[in-house]
Amino acid sequence: MPKSTRNAGKHWTPTAEKQLSKLASGNTPTRVIGLKLGRSEDAIYSKAAELGVSLDPTNQSPYNRQK
Repeated sequence: MPKSTRNAGKHWTPTAEKQLSKLASGNTPTRVIGLKLGRSEDAIYSKAAELGVSLDPTNQSPYNRQK
């Protein structure tokens, strides 16, 4: 069973939604986003999907770097 978080069961505020988008665009790991927002990883994935925010990391391949 996942650990209880400080915001479990509470509604998302517009500020928290913006922070989720900002952290996701900065390649912040999902676990860290959850810790910063006081939410579980599952809650982060669910809200990101609802908002249309991609949690996929960018710059995955070291072979695509510009020299």
